[in-house]
Amino acid sequence: MAEATTPADTSMAVPEPERQMRAVVQREYGTADVLHVDHIDRPQIAADEVLVEVRAAGLDRGTWHLMTGVPYAARLAFGLRAPRNPVPGIDLAGVVVAVGPKVISFRPGDEVYGVGKGSFAEFAAARATKLAIKPSRLTFEQAAAVPVSGLTAQQGLLEVGRLQPGQRVLITGASGGVGTYAVQIAKAHGAIVTGVCSTTKIDLVRSLGADHVVDYTTTDFADTDQRYDLILDIGGSASIRRLRSVLAERGTLVIAGGEGGGRLLGIGRQLRAVALSPFVRHRLAMFVAKDHHVPLQRLTKLIDDGFVTPAVDRVYPLAEAAAAMRQLEAGSVRGKVVLVP
Repeated sequence: MAEATTPADTSMAVPEPERQMRAVVQREYGTADVLHVDHIDRPQIAADEVLVEVRAAGLDRGTWHLMTGVPYAARLAFGLRAPRNPVPGIDLAGVVVAVGPKVISFRPGDEVYGVGKGSFAEFAAARATKLAIKPSRLTFEQAAAVPVSGLTAQQGLLEVGRLQPGQRVLITGASGGVGTYAVQIAKAHGAIVTGVCSTTKIDLVRSLGADHVVDYTTTDFADTDQRYDLILDIGGSASIRRLRSVLAERGTLVIAGGEGGGRLLGIGRQLRAVALSPFVRHRLAMFVAKDHHVPLQRLTKLIDDGFVTPAVDRVYPLAEAAAAMRQLEAGSVRGKVVLVP
């Protein structure tokens, strides 16, 4: 009689397909050609993290910087020769499927949005402190377009710019990811808003509530008698001198993003502005946006109250991540583009 055998305990085993996911992967820095879809292991979560089933992921300029490895100083944090995290993307919206033992603010099944790690995938890990409940009036695609750009606009205007009702505000790059939120947030706080954009995007900026729109292809925003109490510079190409020329006597210039700041540091222009600020009548400032649930919840309220609506240009499948990135590089995006698994 054959000896009886006891089957191995497989109660904790996870079938291979359930441990895998589809994700956009980049193994080196470079152009959009380095992006491709692969099957990799799902991320493991730490005690203070949640695992999110990603329903949509936003594409922002910061992701482009991490893809190219420019400015070079960023590689000190993200990997010298190649990205430490091969999956790009930080904006996300989705459904919580698991929580770490220290997480008490979310539970499986919650619909959330915010900032995670490697959101260009079917699943992503995110710290609970960087998420909020998804606004009920938004789709997942709309919600995924909010976090990074919306937080940058909100903090640039309110926390750094100290916006007050009735002030005249100039927003360069008003049709882009950050700019479309900046126009709406400034209007929600009682500002008189002038947006700067190209001819094909004038209708978008007007629809967001801008009181005035300057077409930079035909008009120099600095060639005017108008003076602004606050300028949020997102475009990154105008000189500090030119921006200051249209500031009011005690006006504030806030420079957002790393465009036009050089390939080494990326913030050369910002640093020059901050160094100059103590010696001029204007206040010149730079900042790094905080991806935290508290400002995200304030943004959620603006959305729920109907003051802010994401401008989503186009939704791409994960397999077309490279095409989405090329559209961003070309400068033809009206608002944001989004990826879906």
